[in-house]
Amino acid sequence: MSDRPVIELADVSKTFDKAGRSVEALQGVSVVIARNEFAAILGPSGCGKSTLLNMVAGFDAPTRGAVRFDGEPVTTPSPRRAVVFQEPALFPWYTVLDNITFGLKTRGIAPTAYRGRVEAIIEQVGLQGFESHYPAELSGGMKQRVGIARVLVMEPDVLLMDEPFGSLDAQTRSVMQELLLSVWERHQQTVLFVTHDIEEALLLADSVSVMTARPGRIKKRLAVELPRPRALEVTTSPFFNELKREVLALIREESVKAAVERTRPL
Repeated sequence: MSDRPVIELADVSKTFDKAGRSVEALQGVSVVIARNEFAAILGPSGCGKSTLLNMVAGFDAPTRGAVRFDGEPVTTPSPRRAVVFQEPALFPWYTVLDNITFGLKTRGIAPTAYRGRVEAIIEQVGLQGFESHYPAELSGGMKQRVGIARVLVMEPDVLLMDEPFGSLDAQTRSVMQELLLSVWERHQQTVLFVTHDIEEALLLADSVSVMTARPGRIKKRLAVELPRPRALEVTTSPFFNELKREVLALIREESVKAAVERTRPL
């Protein structure tokens, strides 16, 4: 197995044109993510977190710099880099099972080849008994379980997660965080996780990259040296709260800058 990074952003900048004016969303971002690492990107609203993730996914291209996956330039989306969005965007006319197996079917894979894998993942994400339900019959948390299962059955190298629990209530969000921790322990895929929630980032990740206000840059990268497997109880530990205070101070400073920036006309 190669020791090269799975994901590498090298001096990446991104500029958008808005109403005839150039707006720099990202500036000189360099990030290296190792194989099997759970890496979180954290920052104030509008700092370019999702833009960064979209470039890793292949949905967008940098204005300057390079984005590489497994040593090769990222130019297009790939099933090896699967995305879990804030809204799971399920097919409403398909059952839970059909939504989960949709990608496998479109690849022409025979059900006999994936049945065992699908059953195992359905069990892991707690969807047993819901296979015949339709999305309209599910809660927000259950829909997101389907979205995560749909990605996991494709066995991607990397999970790109864009605030996947952002629309959930606090209690459901905690349940989903614990679920993701459990699933990640089993599958050990490389994860790039975008969030604005400090506690969520520190609970889940091996490393947290804190971004500046626009134009987004990496202000600081912190190693989260908490033992695994982790549970929600780790959030009460002294080391966790020390990290949280440090990150909160960084985010507060950048949020003030972002508030000032939003008052300026584009």
